Amino acid sequence: MHIPSPEPLSTLSPDALRQAVRQAQGRIGADLRRTPLWRLPGAALGLDLAEVWLKLEHLQVGGSFKARGMFNRMRSLPVPAAGVVVASGGNAGIAVATAARSLGVRCEVFLPELATAAKRAALAALGATVNVQGAVYNEALAACLVRQQQTGALLMHAYDQPEVVIGAGTLAAEIEDDVGLPDRVLVSVGGGGLIAGIAAWCGTRCRVEALEPDLAPTLHAARLAGEPVDVSVGGLAADSLGAKRIGAIAWGLSQRFVADSHLLADSAIRSAQQRLWRDLRLAVEPAAALGLAMLWSGALVPAPTERVAVVLCGANFDPASLA
Repeated sequence: MHIPSPEPLSTLSPDALRQAVRQAQGRIGADLRRTPLWRLPGAALGLDLAEVWLKLEHLQVGGSFKARGMFNRMRSLPVPAAGVVVASGGNAGIAVATAARSLGVRCEVFLPELATAAKRAALAALGATVNVQGAVYNEALAACLVRQQQTGALLMHAYDQPEVVIGAGTLAAEIEDDVGLPDRVLVSVGGGGLIAGIAAWCGTRCRVEALEPDLAPTLHAARLAGEPVDVSVGGLAADSLGAKRIGAIAWGLSQRFVADSHLLADSAIRSAQQRLWRDLRLAVEPAAALGLAMLWSGALVPAPTERVAVVLCGANFDPASLA
């Protein structure tokens, strides 16, 4: 099945969306790790909840969930001799470079200046050609689009392509296959590829909730405006959650299937990131800490009977920053 273009993807029936995710699972299963799902009593985390399910996606190939979508796109479409090209704050670039090396194709990555040294080093180690262009992601993307036109390389978008979104949905399918659906799932949002994929799989069968830093509120601002809008981007998680505008696919699917959107201060995100390391020995980047930040800060208080899933979405950062 060739996954449709962005517009029809956002209007497919829930059954058709889940079928597309199942097909992606079969297509990329051999390329990925089936990441662990850690089920903890809420009390073990100091929370009045039945259970917290931690999806340890920071252990994925390439260090983040992004590998799912990138492998799916490269397995779904022909890759020209010029290879692939992507603009990224870091994680999508690492995922594309990982997939490209595995599949034996060329890879070029455009990074904004805010990309961390750890992510630049990871890309170099994977053999990607790295170009630093612009202060923020959208400026790197503009340069990437020019290069794609020059070379004819397959364009890989960090979050707004159907194959990328559907690939991300395999994460939610794994959770359901392992233990069923939670009562709610908390998902960090930048451009929206991850939450779009999870929403595509879950539909309205459980409560899907979006989490964003208050300094990078792409989905939150769109919901307030009634349409995608540009936002200023900054703060602790800007290298991972630094899109200036929610993706078109994520906007369409979130309108149908995302129950709510929440904002968090950088102080709460940093505290949760440090606590994840101190108490659980889980070293994750700031973007992966938003779910526990919501719960530990009391910004979200689910019912005591609930089972809440939290996606620890990536670990591409300098661990020395946890000291």
